[in-house]
Amino acid sequence: MRLTVHRTNGHIYAQITSPGGEKVLASASSLEKDMRAKLKSGSNRQAAEAVGQRIAEKAKAAGIESVAFDRAGYRYHGRVKALAEAARAGGLKF
Repeated sequence: MRLTVHRTNGHIYAQITSPGGEKVLASASSLEKDMRAKLKSGSNRQAAEAVGQRIAEKAKAAGIESVAFDRAGYRYHGRVKALAEAARAGGLKF
């Protein structure tokens, strides 16, 4: 399984795909309705942490315990790092 991160200036997205990449098994983003209700902005570290926690919850519900982290060329700092650390805290193993 692969946890892929994508970020824009306004939001952050995470999805877990099957090993071949043909099927999305779980996804979370700062655009989801309940996430937008509790977040002030979709483009800060708090939003990234919330998305990281959310993807960890969805992965556990789908029976996924370990993933390979794909940062998609983004540097491992700021929002990408916050998402990864929150997913780890939520129980995902990288």
